[in-house]
Amino acid sequence: MKNTLSPLALGLALTVATAGSNVSAQTIKIKIADSFPLTHYIPEYTVKPLMERFKTKGMGVEFEYYPAEQMGKSKDMLALAQSGVIDIAYVAPAFVTDKMPLSVVAELPLDFTGSCKGTLAYWNLAKPGGLISKKDFEPNGVRLLFTLVLPPYQLVTKKEFTSLKDLEGQKIRTTGSAKELALKKIKTIPIQIPTPDVYEALSRGTIDGMLFPFNSLPPYDLHKISKFSTVGENFGSFVANYLISEKKWASLPAPVQRELTSMGEELVRSACDKVEKDEARDIEIAKKAGIKLVTLGAADKQLLSQAMGSVAKEWAQNLDRRGRAGTEVLNAFEAGLK
Repeated sequence: MKNTLSPLALGLALTVATAGSNVSAQTIKIKIADSFPLTHYIPEYTVKPLMERFKTKGMGVEFEYYPAEQMGKSKDMLALAQSGVIDIAYVAPAFVTDKMPLSVVAELPLDFTGSCKGTLAYWNLAKPGGLISKKDFEPNGVRLLFTLVLPPYQLVTKKEFTSLKDLEGQKIRTTGSAKELALKKIKTIPIQIPTPDVYEALSRGTIDGMLFPFNSLPPYDLHKISKFSTVGENFGSFVANYLISEKKWASLPAPVQRELTSMGEELVRSACDKVEKDEARDIEIAKKAGIKLVTLGAADKQLLSQAMGSVAKEWAQNLDRRGRAGTEVLNAFEAGLK
């Protein structure tokens, strides 16, 4: 992953590209920041259409977009939004599980494939007024604008494996408490590493592999250094949220609020649909790069199904013991998947 523009130059370039040339004294400035490379599919399917919509409508909104951790690390994005350094921030619940533990529900290895089923089930609970919104977002003074739940994660390694037994003891990168539980069930060693740092960790041998969706291998060049991957399994997923502080939201004119709300509803549906259509293409990219797809045997599939089936219940019970509504949220999310 290489950046050819300095953070300042890149930030300014994107401001000009999305804001237009004439900025009046009444212009509303909104800073958006995330950790993704500029060409990553998540901002491509969400942030860029959002900025284009406002540019087309001429609503007097000027966006400054800072990708690739220019404004801070993934784990710091929530705090940066709360403090007003960023207006709209990418916040992954997996990186702030102490602040948003219930949002990890959509990362559990539950009964869904693709992206849209998980995205819509989570969105209906996490958008303003929903159960997760009341328990994870409101206490932090933020509101969800749009979200994307990725397709089920696969186990991708540099070392050859043909069975779950071969994976025992390997150091596998993951994020969030749900997928950490999943990895422990198959006797691997989970290591929490932010996504932008995975390439270096895998290259240096700090980790033997990672849980990753096929869609996200190319944006980080991980298909170039990985050798083996499961296919058709479900080791959990990942939630990518873009949120805004309630303080910033309250400062926006009603027409801008309405447009952001409308766009949120559109983006969660259009983005997940595009991600689902991309998955087959990205599997082919992985294969052409030399990654061997591993189909687990029947015995391993049954073992994995049993192990993953217990993860959700254990996750919910752990939260229940801490006075958090783990079981309530799990039941609501599973109902939304049906």
